[in-house]
Amino acid sequence: MSGEMLVHVVDDDLAVRQSLAFLLASDGIPVRLHDSAGAFLEAVAQPAGCLVTDVRMPGIDGIELLRRLKARGDVLPVIVMTGHADVPLAVAAMREGAVDFIEKPFDDEVFLTAVRAALDRGRKCAGRDAVAAEIRQRVAALSERELQVLDELVAGKPNKVIAQDLGISPRTVEIYRANVMAKMQAGSLAELVRTALIVDRGA
Repeated sequence: MSGEMLVHVVDDDLAVRQSLAFLLASDGIPVRLHDSAGAFLEAVAQPAGCLVTDVRMPGIDGIELLRRLKARGDVLPVIVMTGHADVPLAVAAMREGAVDFIEKPFDDEVFLTAVRAALDRGRKCAGRDAVAAEIRQRVAALSERELQVLDELVAGKPNKVIAQDLGISPRTVEIYRANVMAKMQAGSLAELVRTALIVDRGA
């Protein structure tokens, strides 16, 4: 289920989980319920879609859940549910990366609108991740010398300067440059630079 665009609902209150499941299902939105943050973290390794979580829960609360998701590199959009007295906690959750918070009791349409927006954001994040993964595969296919040429091109250096920097002839640079363009599937230098900048190799 890791690649499916689901709404994951995390709440220790069974009645809340069932109510939200019914509301989401009635709008045609797939949902998966979790009775604790720990259960969610154990059950879902690479979540896709969005997460709706209560801010106050026993054990791992909503704030700590956000921190743990961030620590393991998840970019799942998170909506935090909060009681009126917990608004400061909700603001803290926003600082930890939550995309929205909703005060209980909330209007059904307000909730569904927030979820749809979070799902849309999740789809865009998943799309960007897929593109970045494909580009990383292209970069991985480059030789060490081709990587050096790529870095020089991204730095905006002309062939003559690249040749001097790497101790090779301008003609050899042209050959490596053509190989890099082909392997990176770039039709122009501008496209090559844009593509290379999508992934950060720590260069």
